[in-house]
Order: sequence, then C-alpha cells, then structure tokens
Amino acid sequence: MKNSSEALVKSLFETNAIRVCPAKSPFWYTSGKIGPYYINTHFLYGSEEKANDLLRLIDTAKENKPDCSAIVFEKALENYKTDIIYKNCIDTLLEAIDRNITAGSYDYISGGERRDWFFSLIVSAMLNKPHITIFKDMDAYVFHNGKCERIDSLQGAQVLHIADLITSASSYERSWMPVIRNASGVMKSSYVIIDRMQGGHELLKSMGVASHSLVRIDSNIFKGALEKQYIDEEQFQMVTRYMEDPDGFMKDFFLENPDFLEKALHGDEKTAQRARLCIEKGFNKTSKT
Repeated sequence: MKNSSEALVKSLFETNAIRVCPAKSPFWYTSGKIGPYYINTHFLYGSEEKANDLLRLIDTAKENKPDCSAIVFEKALENYKTDIIYKNCIDTLLEAIDRNITAGSYDYISGGERRDWFFSLIVSAMLNKPHITIFKDMDAYVFHNGKCERIDSLQGAQVLHIADLITSASSYERSWMPVIRNASGVMKSSYVIIDRMQGGHELLKSMGVASHSLVRIDSNIFKGALEKQYIDEEQFQMVTRYMEDPDGFMKDFFLENPDFLEKALHGDEKTAQRARLCIEKGFNKTSKT
C-alpha cells in the first residue's frame, strides 16, 4: 500500500492535479482571493488533456441521462486498461475501501456530476455494486451491469459516496445526501481522493457520514513534495504560510508586493475580473493601511 500511495502522490504533482505556483506569483481564485496552489483531482485520469476530453464527453452525454452512465463508464474503463496513472489511482482507492470500509456495510455506490464520475463509476463496477449517478439538478439514475433506470425507492439501502474532492462538503449537504435521503436510502460513508481539510470531514461526521480520503492537503504532503523535489524551498514556505492563515497570507502578500494587484487589474480579462472582485470584497485591505 505504501508504494501505491507514494505513486499516487507523485502522480498528483506530475499531472498538476496539485499545482503549486512559483514563489511571489500566487494564483487568483474565483472567489477573488489568492493562494499558492490549485487542486484538479480529475487530472489523475492521466493528464489535464485527457481529463478535459472526458469532461467534454460528459457534457455531451448528460443530455441523455439514461445513457450517460454507460457512456462515461465505458470510456473510463478503456482508460483504466491503458493509463498507468489512472489505474494506480483506482487500484489505490479500491485497496483503501477494502481496508477501511466493511464490505457488507454498503449496497450502492453514488457519485455526483461531474468529476465524481471519473472515479465512482469504475469503482462501482469493480466492486459489483449498483451506481447511483446523481445530476446537479438532483435527478438520479441507477446503473448496474449495463442497465440504467431512474432512481425509485432504495428501501433503506446504505450508500457509499465516491468523490474526487471534499472541501466544505456543501455539495453533499445541498445535493448528494438529499437525493439519497429522498429515495429512502442512507449515505453511511464517503471516500474521496483528496480532502482539502476545510471542514468537510467534520460536517459529514456531524451528519452521520463516515468520511475517508486517500490524501489530505496538509503540511505533510507538501513536505514530502519538497523532499522529492516536486517543489522547491520557496514554494514550500509559501504554502506553509498560507496553510497557517490563508487570509493573513493574502493580506501580507499584498502588503509586501504592492504592484501585484495593479498588474492583475491590467492582465487578461479573467485575472482582471478576479482582481476587481478582490477589491470589491475588500480582500486587499491590510492591517497597516
């Protein structure tokens, strides 16, 4: 298990599933805040290009919900057979589920639109469990052995949810859990590739869901990345500072780099829009103004 976990961490950095910015050049987030890393777990499909291809396929396939699960599953299975990065990720997840969740404690596996499906559909097939394909509009279909039908009553069945990422678990609370509950099912467990360690685990626990992850975004993963030279010392220090106090990091960075915001305002439209949002929300205001 140790070797497969190390290979997974290596893949996270080599595919840019975890991407750390150069020192002094933090990323602009959609919130208008800045930070030193991006997480795109779905790049573990093999590469950014392959992951984006599958997203495009999903966007087309979901227009026909009864056929969507089979289309995405067949593509994922084909990739599993040929891409070593993706295969290692899925195999590591299967090993972890086998080790940490009792086999008889779940009857279904669920996954939510869109990125959960990169992992949940193929895992359900490998474990021979029906897959509950949940759409963002809270419609859902049960897919098993090539057959798909709209969800009816789960009759008290227990569900394991597979996701790419958990942050605050808002999608669980807002969409995934209500769909299962409304179908008379119970979400008992969740397994994600990455836990961002931003409260999602605790929220799920408070709602009676056991939360598991392969990788936790804490200082240890970046310390390991530094040791393996996936990142350098300056990047590591920047990430460590951010993780200790994200808002404090942001305010200090603006204070120490007063031209950063001005350059962003004159950058490409996406960057400029996020910089304007930063100003509107007052994220750029420092304690020394």
